[in-house]
Amino acid sequence: QAQVAEAGGGSVQAGGSLRLSCTASGYTHSSNCMGWFRQAPGKEREGVAFIYTGGGSPWYADSIKDRFTIPRDNAKNAVYLQMDSLKPEDTGMYYCEQEGVRHGSGDFCYHRLTLLSASTPRPSSLNWGQGTQVTVST
Repeated sequence: QAQVAEAGGGSVQAGGSLRLSCTASGYTHSSNCMGWFRQAPGKEREGVAFIYTGGGSPWYADSIKDRFTIPRDNAKNAVYLQMDSLKPEDTGMYYCEQEGVRHGSGDFCYHRLTLLSASTPRPSSLNWGQGTQVTVST
């Protein structure tokens, strides 16, 4: 079973930046869907950014387009969430999820990970971390 670990959350003022990291280990898949969800208190979980590590364009939620990016480092089995121009509404717990896939795209990974993470129980092929808190103040 793979492990996924997030890091890099914290508190920042509106307009600032944070960079989250997500590292996956303990698996042998050559390509993966990896992505970020977030959840604010009292709100539904939201898909933020997703990427297929085999290449192609990422998928971004409309709420964060042009402010967030999801760079990847395949050598480190890692993806990041570069968050710029942060707003108070970006506050929440950010979760990284991963699943090994043979083919994909950013859009495919968004739909795939969203579907799997909403399943009860979650499939054993899906891996996720404990989350990291992001707080943006005015």
